[in-house]
Amino acid sequence: MLDIAIIGAGPGGLGTALRLHQKGFRPTIYETVQELKPLGVGVDIKVYGTKEIEELGLLDEFRAMSVDAVDSIFYNHYGQEIYAEKCGVHMGYLHEQRFVHRGELQMMFYRAVIERLGEDAVKLGHRVTGYTQDADSVTLDIVHADGRSERVTHEAVIAVDGIKSPIRKQMHPELAEPEYSGITMYRGTTLREPIRNGHTILHIGDPRISTMIIYPIADNFEGSGKQLINWVVEVEAEETIEDWNQLGSIDDVIPLYDTVDIDYFDVQQLMRDAREVYLFPLIRHYPLDNWVDGRVVLLGDAAHAMYPRGGNGVCQAIVDARVIAEKLAEVDDPHEAFKAYDDERRVPVNRIVDNMRGEGYEVIRRMVAERTEGKPFDDIEKVLPLAEADEIFSKYHALVGQPRPGFEAGEATGYRTWGETK
Repeated sequence: MLDIAIIGAGPGGLGTALRLHQKGFRPTIYETVQELKPLGVGVDIKVYGTKEIEELGLLDEFRAMSVDAVDSIFYNHYGQEIYAEKCGVHMGYLHEQRFVHRGELQMMFYRAVIERLGEDAVKLGHRVTGYTQDADSVTLDIVHADGRSERVTHEAVIAVDGIKSPIRKQMHPELAEPEYSGITMYRGTTLREPIRNGHTILHIGDPRISTMIIYPIADNFEGSGKQLINWVVEVEAEETIEDWNQLGSIDDVIPLYDTVDIDYFDVQQLMRDAREVYLFPLIRHYPLDNWVDGRVVLLGDAAHAMYPRGGNGVCQAIVDARVIAEKLAEVDDPHEAFKAYDDERRVPVNRIVDNMRGEGYEVIRRMVAERTEGKPFDDIEKVLPLAEADEIFSKYHALVGQPRPGFEAGEATGYRTWGETK
């Protein structure tokens, strides 16, 4: 059986290990940190991501730690409703859309890897800095947590080492320096009573000023009887380092939401009550024209780093994991298997990367702001007809691999709640 190394023990790397194990492989995972901890904030797992998790045999555990998504509602910066749609099975999909803490998702995959592949499958405190290869193998350069250096050899390498991937940099040095988009994300969590029905994602604001996304990521968090609410604010700001763990100040963004008035909760109070606030600059990483170098291949953010919008980064990495395992099981030569994976995945995923650089379906809030010149509206149907919004959403969902059920037959799938607060 092919001796495979995976670089990185994030959700993508661990998911890849689980998929390879299903095909009879037993890969070795190298991870920089000495201890995996449930770090991060929320992620939105789309229906196609939930399907992959079910195929990994982890659906029940995933459901227990996450929140079912029922409604997705869009508001302007006055709190006036623009559009709404159902999510997951409530839309008619075969699988659920669910909200979860990224760190808890990662730890679920980690526990499964240890249980199925053994504790020695994950090498913590092993930072991979580069590689060399010949016709039969790949040698990895490793720096241990204590500073020791080591070289290890495998027959094939899958680099899932994130947005700052040294392997990507070595493979594509001409694209090693990304560009700052001019936008910074403030990300936080707040413990409170459920908002609305406890299963809603809210999209608020005029994107020309700022935009905010809010959704629950855990029920009865730590036995409190309350939900842990994830929120994200995007705003133009000076560039900072590309690090998920930078602390931010809520005072920078609260004033941007002075105008918002939604009758069933206080947006500003949600931010004031934050347990933690992090900031992260949106960085443009250029789409690649090749993910393969001989017996080495890129996967997840290392291959297709995209803005953390719409929940597609983690979900697309999980899809990558399935496809690469399938190709390695079907094709004996790892280079040819990697090329087949690249051929199937790269072009459609790069389209998503490009789309996420724009606003995706969030563009409807910009359209409303521009058509109303930033003023409140009297009748949303005269500003953004429901049929026009439906068309935008249907094209987006098809782009990421989950065409909306019923829309092909001309059935409207979006709706307006007209103040419904159930």
